[in-house]
Amino acid sequence: MTDAAPPQGSETPSPDLLESIAEPAPTQRRLRSLSGLWPFLRPYLRQVGLAFVLLCLGSAAMLAVPLALRDLIDHGFDGGGAINHYFLGLFGIALFWGAAIAGRFYYVSWIGERVTADLRSAVYRSMLAQSPQYFETTRTGEVLSRLTADTTLVQTVVGSSVSMGLRSAFQFAGGLIMCAVTSLKLFAVTLVLLLLVVVPLIAAGRRVRKLSRESQDRIADTSAIASEILNAIPTVQAFVKEGDEAARYDRTVEHSFRSAIHRTRWRAGMTAAAIAGVFGAIVFVLWLGAQAVIDGTMSPGQLASFVLYAAFTAGGIGVISEVWGDVMRAAGATERLMELLSAVPAIRAPAVPATLPVTRQARVAFDGVRFSYPSRPQQPALDGITLEVGEGETVALVGPSGAGKTTVFQLLLRYYDIREGAIRFNGIDLRRLDPAALRAQIGIVPQDAVIFSANAMENIRYGNADASDEQVIAAARTALADEFIARLPDGYDTFLGERGLRLSGGQRQRIAIARAILRNPPLLLLDEATSALDAESEALVQRGLDAAMKDRTTLIIAHRLATVQRADRIVVLEQGRVVESGHPQQLMQQGGLYARLANLQVVA
Repeated sequence: MTDAAPPQGSETPSPDLLESIAEPAPTQRRLRSLSGLWPFLRPYLRQVGLAFVLLCLGSAAMLAVPLALRDLIDHGFDGGGAINHYFLGLFGIALFWGAAIAGRFYYVSWIGERVTADLRSAVYRSMLAQSPQYFETTRTGEVLSRLTADTTLVQTVVGSSVSMGLRSAFQFAGGLIMCAVTSLKLFAVTLVLLLLVVVPLIAAGRRVRKLSRESQDRIADTSAIASEILNAIPTVQAFVKEGDEAARYDRTVEHSFRSAIHRTRWRAGMTAAAIAGVFGAIVFVLWLGAQAVIDGTMSPGQLASFVLYAAFTAGGIGVISEVWGDVMRAAGATERLMELLSAVPAIRAPAVPATLPVTRQARVAFDGVRFSYPSRPQQPALDGITLEVGEGETVALVGPSGAGKTTVFQLLLRYYDIREGAIRFNGIDLRRLDPAALRAQIGIVPQDAVIFSANAMENIRYGNADASDEQVIAAARTALADEFIARLPDGYDTFLGERGLRLSGGQRQRIAIARAILRNPPLLLLDEATSALDAESEALVQRGLDAAMKDRTTLIIAHRLATVQRADRIVVLEQGRVVESGHPQQLMQQGGLYARLANLQVVA
């Protein structure tokens, strides 16, 4: 239904309205959540005011139509040219009504689009400010769903449904008053009959509400299964489970279908009862009115105007009932969006952050650091680590999986705050620094390089937004990425595809290295940058890494111990503790964990 729907829309209360009346307490709580939209509406009060004025003018024009029709029927046929004036008057009212509806439609649509755009931007900015620990318990898919589906519901209500609801409320109230003014007797009979129809339907609304919840639960089950399996297609196909998974999904879909049909039967029955009841009431009232016209106690024009006002009233109820369902869904959507918008970042800059000195190389110190991830508070990821990395030093972190190597990098980037101890960057505790200023001093080459949906030039420039094209190309040459970028169809302007799927693993890594070189940070973090590459690609990437590491402090995580032989020092981690530290030859002679790991790789 469009915003410009005629007043004679649905003439029966929908189950959505009847369900909400049956359970007022949850409805009131959900409606309160809509107040969260006020800060987004406040800047556009001028447009809201204009839309409201046009709404009032359009409603007044609509309510004037039955009066004009009454005069036309009762007096327009008296002879002469009077009938032409009545028809011209009706046409003039129609023109004014149409102009008011068009203006209102434009302004409410503009408000809906503007508020939704502002809301999406605000929620997205709030999510970008969250630290990674927020997403340990919040699924990214859920956030994206709220940014799209939930904001669309809000847009529907703000940009259409509220306007329709207010128009229908004016239509209902005005029609009701004019019915009473036209014929108090017929008005009283109509009111009693409508109450007799609606009250029993409210009781049935509770059953429909319960069935609606069950149907939504079944739909959620089908979505959960589909999401899980589609994200694991290689595993499903490797174990030849396509048929089993299709059958499991079919069973869930069938359950969802049966639940939806059961709910639909109830809704269909309620709709039929409402239509029959309301229409029967209107026919009975018309019969009473016809008798009054025959008896001479009511003019034909009055009966016609009463019928129109009764239609306006019934139409207003029908539209309000449909709008009510939209409002309730938007209230739930707003509540979910406000949860995202009100999320407080766990990592924030101090009120007066310390200033980092400008240096070419960095100093890093871990002093008795203990840390557990918020999702696993009883399991220490780092257990009393003390580690110092001097200016220009290259230190490799090695150890078995789960030893805490990646945690060291995440704490250095201040994705999390530590529970005990201190981490210092150039002598300043990280908690005294603005996280953005700290991260600006750090470059990282991850194990799985992130390539954005952009061309090669912009992907490398991600490391320094102010870099010129010449600087980007120079960084690519240093990282040995220029040689393959030059062979791409459009060179540096070539679109690399979503997540860089058009590139090999080695090529993606070299773009990530070029990005880090362009950033030119005092501290470089290399997170298993060559572990997933073949020998030839590893050799090329290693040459790029050597160029990136030159004259700067570097921390390396590596499972392949051959890649860290040129490190100044190797630190061996196990279960969140430093168990060994020294040069590779020293560690081999000690015969500890490093020696065992090295021997295992030689045997393999």
